[in-house]
Order: sequence, then structure tokens, then C-alpha cells
Amino acid sequence: MTAGTIDGARAPRAGEELDTAALAAWLADHVDGARGQPIDVQQFPGGHSNLTYLVTVGERELVLRRPPVGSKVKSAHDMGREVRVLSRLAPAWPPAPRPIASCEDPSVIGSPFYLMERKRGVILRREPPAGLVIDAKAARRLSELLVDGLAELHAIDYAAIGLGDLGKPDGYVERQVRGWTERYAGSRTDDIAVVDHVAGWLAANMPSSPAPALIHNDYKYDNIVLDGGDLTRIVGVLDWEMATVGDPLMDLGTSLAYWVEATDPPGMIAMRFGPTTLPGMMTRAEIAARYAERTGRAVDRIVFYHAFGLFKTAVVAQQIYWRWKQGLTRDPRFEPFLMAVGALCQQAAAAIDRERI
Repeated sequence: MTAGTIDGARAPRAGEELDTAALAAWLADHVDGARGQPIDVQQFPGGHSNLTYLVTVGERELVLRRPPVGSKVKSAHDMGREVRVLSRLAPAWPPAPRPIASCEDPSVIGSPFYLMERKRGVILRREPPAGLVIDAKAARRLSELLVDGLAELHAIDYAAIGLGDLGKPDGYVERQVRGWTERYAGSRTDDIAVVDHVAGWLAANMPSSPAPALIHNDYKYDNIVLDGGDLTRIVGVLDWEMATVGDPLMDLGTSLAYWVEATDPPGMIAMRFGPTTLPGMMTRAEIAARYAERTGRAVDRIVFYHAFGLFKTAVVAQQIYWRWKQGLTRDPRFEPFLMAVGALCQQAAAAIDRERI
């Protein structure tokens, strides 16, 4: 299974352009070999939170990350924290991109930012890249690859690589449920009864956590970079803005929230982030079972973790919609996000009612 399609960048979206001259001046003083080189800035079109750009300096490719325009949640877009995670993790786990330089001064481009190496390869989104055929056997292998990568991440000795103080694992689940419920309240624009129903159920049904692990918190196909010559190999894992030390099953639950099956409601299928509905892709239950096999962790409370993953994703969608409604972003992709909030929580409520994912 091979592919030649590389995830590409394009002209920045309106309102998300960078001050190229200011960036070039900063690069000249902070990145080796940048002085005097021509600079070109393009934007990666994927992603809905931190903004990601391809910065070409001469013949060198770098990736720039900055917070979204108009974000209300500064703690979720801490550039320095993301740099710290990657600085410790990249030497121990090659799929993590290596940071190159960072800037805390918002006067340069309007916000803090950092630069990292580019991980070139194939990123699978809702439809496979043009010319790439994924048969049932390949789909199964890709499913296994995704789960095994998550299990591998959770096996890293986070204390040994200097991330022992990254998070506060004690009480992690309770803080997450409370925190995301409060974030929803802070960005609410409409009354959606099912959101409150799911939030109440989560607060009343929190499980005890297993031993903590380093968790990504947004692990899905479109954050995974596959080897363009061998799609059975992960060469990059992107978007570490929500990484922390906490309950690893919360990480699995988020991945399961993104894992849309062919039999799910049309609204869920329409918003899927990866090709998970293809024939041969594992079911959510099979994903959970393989994770349990690879890690030895029990998944008997997986309905809670799946429902929380859906709820958290709904709150993220609500926050993004709030920014669009306030006119803080003009990205047309965000206008229908309010419908996604309801659909995601309906999916969570259905899992709760049937007591299975």
C-alpha cells in the first residue's frame, strides 16, 4: 500500500495572514541560515484550533504554529507548553516533531508562535487522497496501526523524559468533566437540551482512573502523518496543544469519538475526520478491544470515556462556532458547527442509553 499524495499548503485564509516582513526579520535573528533568505508563507487548510503554516526559508521547510484568532481559551493554546512537550518527547519518540525556535512576543505576528520541523507524508482525511485505493485488508491494517500508535505513546515513561510535572493526574477525570462543562457554559450561544443531559450524566458516572500516562488528547487520522512510500508506518503525530499527563482511557475515548462507523447517523458520517467508514475498518468495539490487548488496561467503562470524548468534541465545536458568530474568524467552515454540537451529544446520549459504544 503506497501513495504519492503529500498533504499540502495553500494561500492563508482571509484574516489569518501573517506579517511576512516581521516574521522574516525575526527568523533572521533566531533561526540559523535564515538571514538573507527569501521567505514564503502558506497555510495548511486542515485543523480547527491552532493555526498551522508552512514557512519556506530559502529551500528549508518549517512549520509555524500559532493560536487561533479571537480564541477565548488561552490555556488551550499555550505555545510554550507545546514546545516543552515536543522538546522532551521528540528525542524519545520519533513521530513527535522536533521544535526549532519559539517566540513569546505577540508583537511579531500578533501572537506567540513556534516553529518545528516539517513531517512530510500522507494524511488521511474523510476521503482518501486522489489515486489512493484502500481495500478492506488495508483498511484493517490502518485501523490497527492507529490503535497501536496510541498504545505505544501511552507506554512512554513520561517522568524519565522530563515530563513528570506536565499534568496533575490525581482527579484528572473530575477536572476534565467540570472544566469542559464550564467551557461550554462560557461559549453557549443556543439552548441544546441534549448537551446538558450528557454533561449531567458524565458528572454522575465518573470512573476510577488507571495509572496515568502521557496523553495526546486529539489522536485521530488527520493528526497522523503516514510514510508516503509505506502507509503502514507512522512518521509523524501532530497537534500536541492538549497533551498532558492523565487518564489514558480519556485519550482512547477521544479517538473513539472521532471513529465514525458506516452505520452511524448521517450527521455523524457527514462530519467524520477520517476514512473510518470504509469497508474493513475496525468498529469502535474492536478498537477498544485491541487497545486493551496491547496495553493490559481494562476497558469495561469505555462507554463513559466514549461519551466524554463526544462531549468534549462538541464543546470544542461550540467554542469555534462562538468565535465565528462573534466575527472573530471569517472561516466559512465554522458556520455549521452549531449543528455538530447537537449531533455529537446525540451520539453520546445514544451510547449512554444502549450502554455500548
